[in-house]
Amino acid sequence: MQSNYLFVYGSLLSGFKSPAYEYIARYFELLGPATAPGTLYDLGDYPAALPDQSGRRIIGELYKIGNDHQLSYAIAQLDGYEGLSPEAGETAEYKRELVTVSCNEEQIPAWVYWFNRAIEDKPVIESGDVLQHLRDKQ
Repeated sequence: MQSNYLFVYGSLLSGFKSPAYEYIARYFELLGPATAPGTLYDLGDYPAALPDQSGRRIIGELYKIGNDHQLSYAIAQLDGYEGLSPEAGETAEYKRELVTVSCNEEQIPAWVYWFNRAIEDKPVIESGDVLQHLRDKQ
């Protein structure tokens, strides 16, 4: 299965204005706010999300590739940013999978980067919204 859509919930959000977001803005068009099933965790320096059946929703943004022919290149660059190709003997920090997200009352299959390591004793971001969580911490 393939998708031209990308769901982001952390450092790739437009609200972070990180260098990685500048890359997203170059290749993808922001469609708007979206949610995905799963749980968001606070790892300290950044959030991490895991898919689950908890009933929780992760709040993020949905993007669509601007040029279909650039999808493979753009996704490969994001895979590098998210550390999907670790050194020998290391475990990738994230994995990319398709998930059905909700955006503007539509259900759309989109790529998402799920955390790929154990999360033990890390606080759950109950709101599912990392930007709100960061504002609340200040």
